[in-house]
Amino acid sequence: MLNHILIPLDGSSLAECVLPHAVALAQPFDATLTLLQVLDRPPTISRSQSIPLLDWHIRKAEATSYLDGVSGRLKEMHLDVQTVVTEGRIAEQVVEFAHGNDIDMILLSSHGRSGLSGWNISSVVQKVALMACLPTMIVRAYRMTSTDLAHLRYRRLLVPLDCSQRAESVLPLVTTLARHHQSDILLAHVVCTPEMPHRAPPTPAEHALVVQIVEQSRRKAQKYLEQVQGPIRSTSQIHLLSSHSVAAALHNLVQQEKVDLVILSAHGYSGENRWPYGSVALNFIAYGTTPLLIVQDLSRDELGGTQAQLAARERTGH
Repeated sequence: MLNHILIPLDGSSLAECVLPHAVALAQPFDATLTLLQVLDRPPTISRSQSIPLLDWHIRKAEATSYLDGVSGRLKEMHLDVQTVVTEGRIAEQVVEFAHGNDIDMILLSSHGRSGLSGWNISSVVQKVALMACLPTMIVRAYRMTSTDLAHLRYRRLLVPLDCSQRAESVLPLVTTLARHHQSDILLAHVVCTPEMPHRAPPTPAEHALVVQIVEQSRRKAQKYLEQVQGPIRSTSQIHLLSSHSVAAALHNLVQQEKVDLVILSAHGYSGENRWPYGSVALNFIAYGTTPLLIVQDLSRDELGGTQAQLAARERTGH
C-alpha cells in the first residue's frame, strides 16, 4: 500500500517538520524512505572557471553529508532509508524522481528554506502536489510540533466521505494507520443544503421542499456511514453534518474535534477526471491547517495533462 515514501528536504528546520510523520507513516507499512535534496543546477562553466565548479562540488558534498545525518537519525528508528542528491528545478526534479522510482507517496513540508509566508503552502509544494498524480501528504510547517521522532501519534483521523467508491479509496490506508496508532476514526459526511437562487425570500412550499430533501439525504447518508463503520466500529465515530458549504463544515469539524490528520480522496462522486483534485481536496490544500494526506484515485494516464503542460512539452520537443 505504502511501500516507498519520498521526502524532499532542503536543509532547513522547516522542511524537517515532516520527519516525525515519516516515522509515523513508515512504521505501520514497513515502508522504505527516500530522502531527496535538489540543488539548483549550476550555470554553464568554462574550463578556466574552476572556482565556481569547486563551489558546486562543495555544495553537493554538504547536501550529501546533511542527508546522511538525517538518514542516521531515521535508521535509529529501525527504518529502511535511502538518500539521493540531484540537481535542477526543485518541483520538476521531485516529480520526475517520484515517477521514475516507484514512489507510493510524497511527504512534503508546506514551507522550507525560503521561510514562512502568508501563503498556506509554498510554490514548490503547490507545483509538486498538482503535477505528481500520487498520494501526497502536506505537513504545516507553521504549526509548532515536537521534533521527537519516536512519539508522534495520530489520535484522531478525519475521513470525509460522500457515499462514493472514490472517496472510500482511503479506507484501507486509514484502518492500517488507526490500528497502529490506536486512533479514533471520524467518518464525516456533509449534506449540502440546496440553494434556490431568486430575489424574493423562499415561499413556504420551497422551504418545505428544501427541508424534505435535506432530511431524505441525511437518512440515506446515516445508513451509508453505518455500513462503512461496521468493520471498524470499535475505533470509529459518525459525524453527519448539514451545511451550504461542505469544505467549511469539515474545517469547523477539524477544529472542534482536534483532528490530528485529515485523510481524503482526491476526488468524490462529482470529481472531474481532467483535474488532479476535486473542490474539497483543493480547498484543504489551500486553506487546511492540519496535516493533510490526499490519496490520488486516478493514474497519470487517466489524468493526462493540462494545456500548459502539453504546450510546454511541444515547445521543448518532448
